[in-house]
Amino acid sequence: MSQPSRCLKSLNSFALNANAQEIVTLSNLAELEQFAQQLPKQFYILGGGSNSLFINDYQGTVVCPDFKGINVANTEDAYLLEVASGENWHDLVHYCLANNMPGLENLALIPGNCGAAPIQNIGAYGIEFANVCDYVKWFDFATGKVEILSKGECDFDYRNSIFKGSLKNKGIVIAVGIKLNKQWQPLLNYAGLNELGSSPTPKQVFEQVVAIRQAKLPDPKHLPNAGSFFKNPVISQELFENIKLQYPKLISYPLTNGDVKLAAGWLIQECDLKGKTIGGAAVHKLQALVLVNIDNASGSDVVALAKFVQRTVFKKFGVNLEPEVRIIASSGEILLENI
Repeated sequence: MSQPSRCLKSLNSFALNANAQEIVTLSNLAELEQFAQQLPKQFYILGGGSNSLFINDYQGTVVCPDFKGINVANTEDAYLLEVASGENWHDLVHYCLANNMPGLENLALIPGNCGAAPIQNIGAYGIEFANVCDYVKWFDFATGKVEILSKGECDFDYRNSIFKGSLKNKGIVIAVGIKLNKQWQPLLNYAGLNELGSSPTPKQVFEQVVAIRQAKLPDPKHLPNAGSFFKNPVISQELFENIKLQYPKLISYPLTNGDVKLAAGWLIQECDLKGKTIGGAAVHKLQALVLVNIDNASGSDVVALAKFVQRTVFKKFGVNLEPEVRIIASSGEILLENI
């Protein structure tokens, strides 16, 4: 169950040099039950490693859920999938498309494993995981039992869920239930997708999403990164109107509650920060929302760069950027402002 290596470099897409006191891989329910009976005092649950930034050696146990399997059932109106948390998300999107079960193509090429999808409520191009979630299968450490949480019980919000709130470190996602409507309708509201016409096929949507992402997002295998480093900020209508007066080309998305979501990448780009470097860390030259490890960056390099981006954007626009990436210090997860 434990791995002899304590090195985390190959287990996270930022590829920073960091170690853990112990790394434990869990492949089945029996191993999970055994782990829960002797729960370490300090632990961090690591899926595909695409959204975690280890800025120091971690003084605890890193837990890697590696449950596998995809089960599919049919109703008259929908395909019902139960997907184990260790399955790769993009592979799942491809699997669904290959088996004529469309509905996930807008979420293509999002890195990481399926267990992270409900935790982070992953989203792209007008769709969030919450839109396709049926339930989440959850192992509770306190009871030692598997529970089924309905979509409503997951408290989904923008890049947020109950698993980052009241259930944080209280258990492990072991599978997700996904419901795909058989009456598929393409979602083409975002730039790039609206070029496909009124009736593209699911495969065409998938290929367009992949092409867009590959054109502007660096492959972590060749240039280590954690994807979008910052969340798109949500601001009041009043602040939006003030900024829009000064910057008419401001990219924004109105929300149903009256607030407005801004494109964080556009804000960073307008501050002329593309290519900005601190130590071995840099703002990507093509996509300002992505911070990259260009030359054996240290954790302090990435933190310093992230803080510099925050300060610069706030000074220019009065908007605070919040990291989407989870920052892990020696004693556990920490907020950027507390470093």
